[in-house]
Amino acid sequence: LEGHRGPVRSVAFSPDGQRVASGSDDNTIKIWDAASGTCTQTLEGHRGPVWSVAFSPDGQRVASGSDDNTIKIWDAASGTCTQTLEGHRGPVLSVAFSPDGQRVASGSVDKTIKIWDAASGTCTQTLEGHRGPVWSVAFSPDGQRVASGSVDKTIKIWDAASGTCTQTLEGHRGPVWSVAFSPDGQRVASGSVDKTIKIWDAASGTCTQTLEGHRGTVRSVAFSPDGQRVASGSVDETIKIWDAASGTCTQTLEGHRGSVRSVAFSPDGQRVASGSVDNTIKIWDAASGTCTQTLEGHRGPVWSVAFSPDGQRVASGSVDETIKIWDAASGTCTQTLEGHRGTVWSVAFSPDGQRVASGSVDKTIKIWDAASGTCTQTLEGHRGSVLSVAFSPDGQRVASGSVDKTIKIWDAASGTYTQT
Repeated sequence: LEGHRGPVRSVAFSPDGQRVASGSDDNTIKIWDAASGTCTQTLEGHRGPVWSVAFSPDGQRVASGSDDNTIKIWDAASGTCTQTLEGHRGPVLSVAFSPDGQRVASGSVDKTIKIWDAASGTCTQTLEGHRGPVWSVAFSPDGQRVASGSVDKTIKIWDAASGTCTQTLEGHRGPVWSVAFSPDGQRVASGSVDKTIKIWDAASGTCTQTLEGHRGTVRSVAFSPDGQRVASGSVDETIKIWDAASGTCTQTLEGHRGSVRSVAFSPDGQRVASGSVDNTIKIWDAASGTCTQTLEGHRGPVWSVAFSPDGQRVASGSVDETIKIWDAASGTCTQTLEGHRGTVWSVAFSPDGQRVASGSVDKTIKIWDAASGTCTQTLEGHRGSVLSVAFSPDGQRVASGSVDKTIKIWDAASGTYTQT
C-alpha cells in the first residue's frame, strides 16, 4: 500500500479485517481496503506526525495519536474528526480503545497515560508513576487493567478504575516500546530497545519467556487472537512470528525498506498488518509469510496500526498528522482523519468498531466516529505527547500513556478524565 509522503509509524486492521489504517510522518492517517490495496480515506487534521492508530471494536471509528500532543477520533466511513482529545503535554505515542469502545487510553512523552471518555472527549484518569515517556498502553480484555511500557525500562500494570499501580515488571535492559495483553488477560508481551520480546505472567509479574532473534530494537508486539503466537516488528526491517509457548520463531517476514514500527493480527489470526518508516503498510499471510497487500498513501512514517474488531478495516496513525482507515480486503483508503497538530503515535478501535481513538504529539487524544470520520471528542490534560491509547473492553473508558510520565483514564462519553 503506497501513498504516504513520509514514514509509516503505525498500522491497524479493522475488526472485520477488511480495512487497514495507517499513521504517518506526513501528518495523515489513511484507510485502505485490505483486499485491493486502495486508499479509501485520507484523514487530515493533525499538525504533526501520527505516531499511533487504532480502530474501535465496531470498526466505525479510528483513534490517532500525534506529535501535536493530541488524540483524534475519526469517523472511519466519512473521514470526519469527531473528537480532539487535548491534555497531554507532549507527543502522543500510543492509543488504544477499550474492548467496549467507550474509552480510549493514550500514552505520551509527558510520562503519563490518560484514559478518555470516547464519546465526550473527557479525560477520566491520568496515571502517573513512570520515570520516562510512556511508549505504549493496552487494556486487558476485561477492561479492568491497563498495561504501560516506558523509556524507564519497565512495564506497569494499573487498576483502570482506581488508577493504582498493581505491578511493575522489571527485566528489560532498555526502553520498552510496546506492550500487549494476551486474549485471556493472563500474560503481557513487551518489546524493547534491548532487541528482545518478553512474555510476563500478569498476576505474578514473573517473566516466563525471553524471545531473541531481532537484530534491532523491537518497536511493536501483538498476540494472535488465540494467544498462541506473538508478532513483533523491529528496526531491523523485519516482522517475526513466534510460538508464545516455546519461544520459537516460526516466520520472519521481509519486504519493508525501513524500520517496522507497528504490527497487528487480523481478528481471525490469518493475517498480519505492519507499518513502516518506508511510509507503507503491508498485509501478510501469517501462515506462509507472503505479502498480500502494500497500502500506500501516507506522507510520513506510519507509527501505529490496528484492525477493526471485525477485521474488515485497518486504522493507521502517521507522522503526517493523520489517521487513515483502510479496507483490509481491497487496500483502499476509506477515510483520512485530520485534526491533530502533530504526529499520531497510537490508534485503537473501540470494541464495537464504531469509534477510533488516536494519541498524538499535540498532547491530545481524539475520538473519531469511524463511519463519518468526524472527531467527536478531543481529550486534553496531558502535558506531553500521547504515546499510546487503548479502549476498555466495555468501550466506556480510554487509557492514555504520555511523555509526561502519567497514564490517564478518561470517560469516553464525557471526555472527562477520572484517574491519573
